[in-house]
Amino acid sequence: MSRPLVCMPTYNEMENIDQIIPAVLAAAPVDLLIIDDNSPDGTGDRVAEMAATEPRLHLLAREGKGGLGPAYLAGFEWGLARDYDLLIEMDADFSHRPRYLPDMLATLEAADVAVGSRWVPGGGVENWGLVRRMISRGGSLYARTLLGVRIRDLTAGFVGWRAEVLRQLDLSSVAAKGYVFQIEMKYRALSAGFQVKEFPIVFPDRVAGESKMSSGIVVEAMMSVWGLRSKVRS
Repeated sequence: MSRPLVCMPTYNEMENIDQIIPAVLAAAPVDLLIIDDNSPDGTGDRVAEMAATEPRLHLLAREGKGGLGPAYLAGFEWGLARDYDLLIEMDADFSHRPRYLPDMLATLEAADVAVGSRWVPGGGVENWGLVRRMISRGGSLYARTLLGVRIRDLTAGFVGWRAEVLRQLDLSSVAAKGYVFQIEMKYRALSAGFQVKEFPIVFPDRVAGESKMSSGIVVEAMMSVWGLRSKVRS
């Protein structure tokens, strides 16, 4: 049997944490690692309380807000050291619905990397404005055109990895901290010859809390894509 670990970074997610943890653990036979960047609102403390009575829940407390990429890399390192063979990236705000976890696990049975995709048939978004839709779809189109790959949702953040993929990629050289982390990781996997497979999800806007995304982060990510091809293949 596989040992899947959901890696979930948090920063000020107190409004969501009491709901998302039981929802994830009820949706599939997974363990859950919360990677908390010293949330001022007490998210990490609340997770520690819950973990005391839930053996499938774990907390990795970090000293400060270091960015999405380093948080996931720390989670991967934690999971690989404990011999989990599937590691899944997932947001804490219900934009990645726990009910898609069985689809994620099923996709990983035949693929090296699984991507919950908004832009394949059957996928989509809910409660997004036109500008946000254009930025997200346009960003993925721009990145896959520039990098020469076929993955339709390169910026997707609901991603599953076989442990052997992460062990073979040079994670120590991944410097991306924000939005571009998602693009870089998928591109690294594709460049190394791994099979990356998308499956459809519907992605709603967050229900509670404040989004960490901004137009500046997106623009910075798109500019960073220019250097990925030479960086990864060097």
